[in-house]
Amino acid sequence: MAVHTLGCKLNFAESSTIARQFRDQGYEVVGIDEPADVCVINTCSVTERADRECRQIVRRALRHSPGAYIIVAGCYAQLRPEQIAAIPGVDLVLGTNEKYDIFQHTRDFIKSECARTFVSPIENADTFLPASSVGSMDRTRVFLKVQDGCDYSCAFCTIPLARGASRSTPIPSLVSQALMAVSEGYQEVVLTGVNVGDYGTKIGSSLPELLRELVKVDGLARIRISSIEPNLLTDELVSLWASNSKICKHFHIPLQSGNDSVLRGMRRRYLTDLYADRITEIRALLPEAGIGADVIAGFPGETDELFNETYRYLVDLPLSYLHVFTYSERPNTGALSIPGTVEPRIRFQRSEQLRNLSVKKRRTFHSALVGSTRAVLFEDKSETGHWVGLTGEYVRVKALSDLSLSNRIASVTITNIEEEYCIGQLIDTSDHGTHSNIPTFSEVSLCA
Repeated sequence: MAVHTLGCKLNFAESSTIARQFRDQGYEVVGIDEPADVCVINTCSVTERADRECRQIVRRALRHSPGAYIIVAGCYAQLRPEQIAAIPGVDLVLGTNEKYDIFQHTRDFIKSECARTFVSPIENADTFLPASSVGSMDRTRVFLKVQDGCDYSCAFCTIPLARGASRSTPIPSLVSQALMAVSEGYQEVVLTGVNVGDYGTKIGSSLPELLRELVKVDGLARIRISSIEPNLLTDELVSLWASNSKICKHFHIPLQSGNDSVLRGMRRRYLTDLYADRITEIRALLPEAGIGADVIAGFPGETDELFNETYRYLVDLPLSYLHVFTYSERPNTGALSIPGTVEPRIRFQRSEQLRNLSVKKRRTFHSALVGSTRAVLFEDKSETGHWVGLTGEYVRVKALSDLSLSNRIASVTITNIEEEYCIGQLIDTSDHGTHSNIPTFSEVSLCA
């Protein structure tokens, strides 16, 4: 069988869990471009592009495996089951609650003329379906689902409609999964979810409590948090982040806009002053931290003046990189009723400006690393013969070595920068700690 993931790290963890179900039934798991009897496509629906990509992947799977049984599951399936069922070649459509129940709905995987659809109302999504990427192709770090759903109502977002209310799994279950990951050789656990900062609020727990238990797991070298909302990034969390060497000094903090009126229109739960305060606090405690932000270009009502204000705000923030999204109209979202639609051409132009700014910020951050020594978790060898790995600050590093560095943490001195990578010189492979001799942002010129 083949499984293909669209969208976020959370989807990847869930896809890996689905693949394990098939392995347990005796199936071999292959790539989407290899011949397969069954193809599972786990979908995203954050943007219109994600919807379009799902249809393209169905056609791609059938080109390589014309007789394959096609299953489409996940967020797009939850939101638009009729559209998916109408795609030629699709056999089974499973919503959010049903995505793990493939073998309950079919075992013979015999194609039929009409797709069968099993999608329950999202209001029924009140249980937590555990997931992790243990057993996936990535043998260095595992994505661990700690939280699902969202109680927020951001005007641009379909995720509450696709995944339901916020819910979490108890700490003992997550610690057990982390122990299993360590037993299989993983060095890093990435905590994933829709709104990770909301972890535990409905089960009498919290993200700081979870982190305090995970850092006790013997053999686990790193814990990374995939993303956290700025209003949920408390002083307690930042302090914990700064004081424990196992927690990666990498923050991904969604911003979406650098203008307060646009943030209000988006129904975000913070304004620009709070966001800037969080970044300042992090930089004061962890001047070497990697800090990324999500930004949306072309949200309704974003005039040229308001966009320019966002751009200037971002120039002044000591961020390491940006993830830029071009606003996309999504059905049944509040943004559809906001006046001032930005024409697509302008949206794409603004997105390109922000991506260019991200390149400059990444280069500035990487330049500050030159001369420092970092602990790099190496993943694989590139076509150029370099070993490629990731620092705790979420920086890609290339280094040459005659030794096999796969899934090993090594000390590397950064000697140069190259596009999205840093080039380093290997020191040794026995150092599992982290180093902090990166120049602060005050010692290098910020991009303009």
